[in-house]
Amino acid sequence: MLSMRTKRRSWLGALLLAGALALPLAAPVPAAADVRGTDVILGQTVEARGLPAVACPNITASYAVLTDENGAVLFARDADTQSHIASITKVMTAIVALDSGLPLDTKVTVSPEAAAVGESSANLQAGDTLTLQAALTGLMVPSGNDAAIAISEAVGAGLARDGQSANEAFVDAMNAKAAELGMEHSLFANPHGLDIDEFDNEMYSTAGDVALMCAYAMENETFRSIVAQQTAQITVAKPDGQAVTLDLVSSDLLLGVYEGACGIKTGYTEAAGNSFAGACNRGSGDLIAVVLGCPSETARFEDAKILFDWVYDNRVSYRLAHSDRTVTMTADGRAEEVPLIAEVPFTAWTDKRVNATFADPKAAVEVFAPEGNVSQELVFDDLNGSVRAGDKVGTATFYQAGQPIATQDLVAAEDAAAPDFFQAIAIWWERLWAGFGGTELVAEPVVVNETPLIYDKAPTRSDQSVAAIASGEEDRAPADGDGATDDQQGAPASGASE
Repeated sequence: MLSMRTKRRSWLGALLLAGALALPLAAPVPAAADVRGTDVILGQTVEARGLPAVACPNITASYAVLTDENGAVLFARDADTQSHIASITKVMTAIVALDSGLPLDTKVTVSPEAAAVGESSANLQAGDTLTLQAALTGLMVPSGNDAAIAISEAVGAGLARDGQSANEAFVDAMNAKAAELGMEHSLFANPHGLDIDEFDNEMYSTAGDVALMCAYAMENETFRSIVAQQTAQITVAKPDGQAVTLDLVSSDLLLGVYEGACGIKTGYTEAAGNSFAGACNRGSGDLIAVVLGCPSETARFEDAKILFDWVYDNRVSYRLAHSDRTVTMTADGRAEEVPLIAEVPFTAWTDKRVNATFADPKAAVEVFAPEGNVSQELVFDDLNGSVRAGDKVGTATFYQAGQPIATQDLVAAEDAAAPDFFQAIAIWWERLWAGFGGTELVAEPVVVNETPLIYDKAPTRSDQSVAAIASGEEDRAPADGDGATDDQQGAPASGASE
């Protein structure tokens, strides 16, 4: 972490503050956790989706983004607004070093300039030598600015052209890599992210670009293994040949505390505010949360946890059968109670219906709840002959946000005989005469199954979890579309910072 919290005289602090305010990329104003109508969930604003505040992340960050294992943006708050990102810059430093092709056992020598850079440090001293892998560990675990310069000089030496310094060549490589990754709103000026005094140059990125960068970095197993460490040790060779072991402690306070946390990088300067780019994996791939411009160290980690929790709490198994009625189905000599889904018109008769259930009464589909409530469409087959329990009698299709997410065959839950010859003749004559009057003699279908609202129009919901609602543990009204509310502001979520 780039600690800028050294004591300064009041007049110097005032000058720095005035200078920061004069910059186009001024430090974000600390704010309370909130839900904003302009926050974007799966490509639509909260306001456009009509989601209640309880369905949305309640965070403090000025800029934020959350991506899933496929790179889809689940949540965004001003994700393309340029901001300083402080030590999160070091993710790109690590990427350039790892992509350079230099072996991880390449010797890196710490120059006087690297040792003297100041602020957060891996405690490297001028003349120390260490492997590139050790230097990367010193870069990412304790956020060593000294390690950043040492890596830049070592890797950049092989990249320099036409009188460039090693550092200049390395920064050019950082920007070239950013362009390659599609980071359209980013500019790097140094390998560590400091942004005052001699490092006060034009530099910026965005939450969206940082997420792209971190997703790419996490594809590298060396990077993953380094940033996942709460503590680490590296060996440094002193100029006299003595080997010294340095103990390093990560600035990522979610490691070992929050389930699935696996890195990546913190950042702080006065211009950037408290920031964090974190990854979490509970077995289904990396979620990446980027929160920039948070009001405190605690808030940045709370924001990341809130974003991760929001995904995991809202990825639920939605049971397709939500019916409070059951029937006894006897098939293959075995009787069992099954949910009654619909009473299907028995088209061979004028006034009869067949009880139907799902081919798999326990079927469920995984849904991400904020994407919208679930609706169903039932289509019934023409039943012109005898029906036996288990025969297909229709199809149910389930939708979320207008997109089909599951289908299930409707099957007869009972045996039903077709009319005999004389009954069929009578029915034919009855329908013939009714047809002259424009009447169709077929029983009306009865749909019993419901699709409970995951989120309704109320700004709050009961104590039941989304998972409980989706599994049918809470009785909710059926929904043909998404819930909506005009109230987009909610009380701060539990645990959110001021």
